[in-house]
Amino acid sequence: MDPPKHTKMRNLINKTFTPKAVNELSQRIQDVTTSLLDQAKEKETLEMIRDFAAPLPVIIIAELLGVPAKDRELFKNYSDILVSGAEDDSNEAFNMMMKRRREGAKFLNDYFKEIIQERQRSPKDDLISLLLAAEVDGERLKEEELLGFCILLLVAGNETTTNLIVNAVRYMVEDTNTQETVQKNLSLVPNLIEETLRFYPPIQAIGRTATADVEIGGHTIRKGSQVISWVAAANRDEQRFEQPDRFMLERHPNPHLGFGYGIHFCLGAPLARLEAKVALSVLLTTFSKLELAKHTELEPIQSPFVFGVKSFPIQFSL
Repeated sequence: MDPPKHTKMRNLINKTFTPKAVNELSQRIQDVTTSLLDQAKEKETLEMIRDFAAPLPVIIIAELLGVPAKDRELFKNYSDILVSGAEDDSNEAFNMMMKRRREGAKFLNDYFKEIIQERQRSPKDDLISLLLAAEVDGERLKEEELLGFCILLLVAGNETTTNLIVNAVRYMVEDTNTQETVQKNLSLVPNLIEETLRFYPPIQAIGRTATADVEIGGHTIRKGSQVISWVAAANRDEQRFEQPDRFMLERHPNPHLGFGYGIHFCLGAPLARLEAKVALSVLLTTFSKLELAKHTELEPIQSPFVFGVKSFPIQFSL
């Protein structure tokens, strides 16, 4: 969406994701993080995604949207479906992927319609009630716009943060010096997060459609053309980053594109950063050493634009 409508729509939701509003969630994020890791202590192996990095952001975004706790697992499942890719390059696999996505979108549309109807009858202190009460140019949001907001926030609010947390742990497992350095000085956790966003970005590519003819780097892109912008490549651009293929905690400045750029910069960035900061700080405080479980072969998420793995089991020392 372009301005002016984009500006008005974004302003509606911006107040929910300001640094001040997000910081008010800090204690809740801390409580959820501690609870999840307390449960993990009872196990020999912590499955980073299933036991920790997936449920944390789902719980937070579901609470913001006013979704009952009993439906969180459903939400995670259908959110994953909407960003998943085809199993292989065949037409059959592509058609199956599109079928799953249509089914996932329909389920979420129907689900949110029910919540919207409930909030119309009885508003609560949640994001959907806020959107229902909001106006753009004196008009309330249409149901289609409300549903679009809800699904966008659900999908963007959990899958990316899950992979940010896991990718940061993945690098610390690969580079034990970095793990030890951050563990000894937790003030470096924000540096770890920013460099992870650059080095192992949860979103490695973004699709766009040109709305007008434009020239970039001596090439003309025609209106209506499909464009893939490779965030992962931009984050390793040697013209912008010193030693781009090296993970550097001390990197400053760090103008990565992990959250996008300009007017479409990720509005959930403050929340993602806070969730990752709390999650990683508590993780490194709770466990003294993190290692990838033996005989583990990492399997990438089947997605054309998400960078992450399906499972990441770690062994830990208390």
